[in-house]
Amino acid sequence: MKPSIRTRLTFQFTYIVVIILVLFSSSIYYFSASYRESEFFSRLEDKASNTAGLLIEVKEVDHDLLKIIDRNTINAMFNEKVIIYDYQDKEIYNSLDDDSIQVSKKLLDKIRLEKNIRYHEGEHEVVGLLYTDKYDRFVVIASALDKYGKSKLINLKWILIIGFFISIALTVYFGRIYAYRALKPMSDVVKEVDKITISSLDMRVNEGNGTDEIAQLAITFNKMLERLESAFEMQRSFVSNASHELRTPLTSITGQIEVSLMKQRSLFEYESLLNSLLEDVKNLNDLSNGLLDMAKASSDISEISFQKMRVDELLWETREELIGQKKDYNVIIQFIVPIDDENKLAIVANKRLLKIAFANLMDNACKYSENKKVEVLLMNNENFIVAEFIDNGIGIDKEDLDKIFQPFFRAKNVRNISGNGLGLSLTEKIIGLHQGKISAKSELNIGTSISISIPFIS
Repeated sequence: MKPSIRTRLTFQFTYIVVIILVLFSSSIYYFSASYRESEFFSRLEDKASNTAGLLIEVKEVDHDLLKIIDRNTINAMFNEKVIIYDYQDKEIYNSLDDDSIQVSKKLLDKIRLEKNIRYHEGEHEVVGLLYTDKYDRFVVIASALDKYGKSKLINLKWILIIGFFISIALTVYFGRIYAYRALKPMSDVVKEVDKITISSLDMRVNEGNGTDEIAQLAITFNKMLERLESAFEMQRSFVSNASHELRTPLTSITGQIEVSLMKQRSLFEYESLLNSLLEDVKNLNDLSNGLLDMAKASSDISEISFQKMRVDELLWETREELIGQKKDYNVIIQFIVPIDDENKLAIVANKRLLKIAFANLMDNACKYSENKKVEVLLMNNENFIVAEFIDNGIGIDKEDLDKIFQPFFRAKNVRNISGNGLGLSLTEKIIGLHQGKISAKSELNIGTSISISIPFIS
């Protein structure tokens, strides 16, 4: 089982703090140790230089007196020892008269060559320097044990170690509190989302302050819920309307067949029955095709192929096919202003779907007009190619105008004319797939104008 985000955040935060504390503590200890060593070597050099000066330059100070002075110095260092050699490598002074410092001719030559050296001998720090007066050069070697400095360094080390573990414990404790508080808004969102079911899609998640990342997540989720609610509502409406619309022709077909089977009929009556059944089957076929086209237009856009084509050529193709099926239709296509640049007529489209949309608009205009005529006017508007479908038909009531793009909706004044109410809804979806817009204007008994705008290839 994977650890929770809260636990992972606590571990990550603690890991970062551990690295910072290790680097910080190591740096403090390293620079403190370096400073102690450098400062102690400086004290040794001062001691060596002062001792040599007293012995060599002050005539009143001899070997024995200098030892007495060294022993009674208040600031003497622990295990302090000073040895002085003349130019013949002869020892002329030894503060402790012992051989705790190993001095070789090679070491003396090195001091004379480099003039100042520092090194360690066991736990002792040792300095060697060249002291020069008016007449001669002397080698001075001083050593001591920095007992108090090293004791302070050990004390600092334990302070850093104990402080390190206390800091880690506090980091883990407060890190968990911080992670809990930081993730609480997300936990609240999860709890609220968990309450939302298919029957409560109208619920929304609290968006908090509306500015931070959690709030943006909640806002995005609410927008998704709105789309889901709309999709489910559309699906319910679609299924309800589709089942009703499919039931009507099927009920009519079933009823007519049952009535015809009740008794023997004449040839004329059978012909009338078959013509009626044929009309119902055609309506059923149109409805089925409309439902399939609607499903296609509502599918993932990535599954639909698009290619470059000219919108005027597509309109002419649609006109020829429609007139071929319905000879009494009159479709007129013309440009309001001549368009010389053919790029301003080129669009990226799915040919089959866009032809369905054009055919629906042409068919509706002709079907609901006495003269069976529609004018299609082409023009350019900024980056869009605009096609306006104008008829002089029965028009649409203002109360119904904003509902005409709903699936299966039919205005009150057209219910005596055959149709299924899918045409304009399907057309709107197809135009939307092509990043276009559709709008309608109408007046009762005067006519209707439906305008579509599709971006051309710039």
